[in-house]
Amino acid sequence: MTDSNLLLLVVFGAYLVGSLSFAVIVSRVMGLDDPRTYGSQNPGATNVLRSGNRQAAMYTLALDALKGYVPVLLVKLLGTSFGWDERVLALVAISAFIGHLWPIFFGFKGGKGVATAAGVIFGIEPILGLATLATWGIVAYFFHYSSLAAIAASLFAPLYYLFGNQVAWTTGEPQLMALIAISALLLMRHQDNITRLVLGQESKIGETKSQA
Repeated sequence: MTDSNLLLLVVFGAYLVGSLSFAVIVSRVMGLDDPRTYGSQNPGATNVLRSGNRQAAMYTLALDALKGYVPVLLVKLLGTSFGWDERVLALVAISAFIGHLWPIFFGFKGGKGVATAAGVIFGIEPILGLATLATWGIVAYFFHYSSLAAIAASLFAPLYYLFGNQVAWTTGEPQLMALIAISALLLMRHQDNITRLVLGQESKIGETKSQA
């Protein structure tokens, strides 16, 4: 296998891993309704929480994050053995994230990518991941909107990465571009949420599917 073929396989493999919609998978395994049929109809942890099953929501959150984290971490750990640089890391990060948004296994209809993006960010820089997670947590605590917290975190993540250069890490341009692309896609996927937030119609964290 040539180096270019191996690279394509790794990038496509990251997309396939990202295409595993754990909100749907976990719900099926645990005998719950398909999250695409209630609440926001988004296959993600927040909507699974509306089923009233917190355990299912936690499983979904953890697995969706891991499918972003693991591919990036593996490239960081093994990439030098194959001569892969930061551009490969960025490609794998974006591929795993895009897999969640447009999963090949679920008719290219995926979630909004918040947990997967968090996993990717932790894979790129753990401290950056903690800063981004803290931003999400602070906004969610004070305003009780998961979507608003995700929007704030997605906007701040690239800024944290840029301004943390030579302080907490050395900023790589490919990773920065990947973070900007992920942030833009997250905002695009939250357009309806932004509209509902403006109109005061957005569901809050913890509301059941009958309340959403």
